[in-house]
Amino acid sequence: MNPFKSNPFLPTIIRITYCFLLVMSCSCSTSSEQETTKQTPTHLPNTCTIVFMDKSLSVNVNKAFVNEKYRRILSDIIDENIKQKGDKLEVYFIHENTSKGKAFEGVCRSEMYDLTNVSATDAEAIKTSYELSLKKERMAFRQRTIAQLAVQNVSASNLATDIWASLPVINQLAGEGFVVKAYFLTDMIESMKGDGRRDFQTNPPRTDAQAEEWAKIDAAKLKDSLPNLGGVEAKIALPFEPTSTVKQNNPAVSKYWSVLLSEIGVSDVQEIF
Repeated sequence: MNPFKSNPFLPTIIRITYCFLLVMSCSCSTSSEQETTKQTPTHLPNTCTIVFMDKSLSVNVNKAFVNEKYRRILSDIIDENIKQKGDKLEVYFIHENTSKGKAFEGVCRSEMYDLTNVSATDAEAIKTSYELSLKKERMAFRQRTIAQLAVQNVSASNLATDIWASLPVINQLAGEGFVVKAYFLTDMIESMKGDGRRDFQTNPPRTDAQAEEWAKIDAAKLKDSLPNLGGVEAKIALPFEPTSTVKQNNPAVSKYWSVLLSEIGVSDVQEIF
C-alpha cells in the first residue's frame, strides 16, 4: 500500500519536520560555539614591575621617614602588580653602574586553573587554593624586596647616580611584551661626570624653564635608542619630608624628569607619596 495515497499531506509533513530539525541543528551548533567562546579563559598580559632603589650617598634609607615610606610603597607595589602566573618583579640599585645593578628578580608561579566543567564546590576550592598560593608568593616577594632597602653600598659606586642607565633596562623589558611599571625610589639627582651628562649635585636646573630646556635636549639624544616606552608607567617616590626646603627638594629637578620621560615616550609619569 502506498502511504502517500492514503495520506496526501504526508510529504508536506515530512518536509516541515526536516526543516524544523535542520533549524534546531544550526541553533544548537551556534549555542555550542557561543558557550565555548564564553568558557575560553582569558589571560591578561603579564606585568613586569621594576623597582630602582637609590644606593648613592645622597639618599639615606635609614631615616625613619624614608624607611617607613619606602617599605609601605614596596608592599603596595607587590599587592597591586603581582596578580597572575608570569608577572615579574625586578629590583635594581641606582648608583654609578645602575645597568648592572640588578639585586633581585622574581616571577610569579601561582596559577588559576581552568574552571570549565568544574562543580561549584570544586571551583571554590580551586580559587581558595590559588589565592593562598598567591598570598604566600607576595609575602616572599615583599620580604626579599624590602630586605634590599637595608643593603649598604660601601663601594666607590655610591659617589655617582646614573638614572639615565635605568632607561635601557625599562626599554628592553617593554620590548619583550610586558606591561612595564617602573618605580624610582630615589631623590632623582642625576650625578654623572663626562661630556653630555648631567651632574645635578654641582649644577642643578635653577628654574622650570631651564629644566624643560635641558630635558628636551637630553631626550633628543636618548629617544632613538628607546623605541619601546610607549605603554610604560613611571612612578617616582622622593625621600623628602613635607617640611623639606626647596634647596633639598628642588622642584626644577622633578620638572626635568617629568619632561624627559614624557619626551622619550613614557605614557604616564607620576609622583607617589
